[in-house]
Amino acid sequence: MGENQLFLTGVVLPGLPEGLSQEEFFQGFSVPRNKELMRVFKDLGMVEQLGSGVPRILESYGRECFTFSDHFLRMSFPVQESSIPHVTPHVIPHVTPQVQKLIMIIGGEMTRQELQDSLKLSDRMNFHKTYLQPAIESGVLEMTIPDKPKSRDQRYRLTITGKELKKDL
Repeated sequence: MGENQLFLTGVVLPGLPEGLSQEEFFQGFSVPRNKELMRVFKDLGMVEQLGSGVPRILESYGRECFTFSDHFLRMSFPVQESSIPHVTPHVIPHVTPQVQKLIMIIGGEMTRQELQDSLKLSDRMNFHKTYLQPAIESGVLEMTIPDKPKSRDQRYRLTITGKELKKDL
């Protein structure tokens, strides 16, 4: 993989706090913008130590990862490709021909009736037993309101696995 690098950019802040110079920023001076929010994060245990972020970033990435402008502060973190863990691709489940048909016709979020009509099926119980339930159980289809399976606003959509399977069909 060699010298290939990936860059995570997009961490953008609204510039330095008023009165704080770049040198003070790099020395680790901390000026919270929202003291109440800082207290909440601390109380919830979401931060290890207040004001420790910039020194830790500098230790790992150096000053080069920071870009300053009058109104913004952008941080870019280079990542060596070899340090990214290998991710096993989704296991695509084997599904019945009926579920395959359902996967092929679904577009976005659809109601049960829309799905049934698209498949030209009139028997609601058969549709539920042969198409809908097996698709949900195999992980290719999900409900938009899983807490209320019988809601009149219930819709169905493909999961990530369902979308991958649809590409392969």
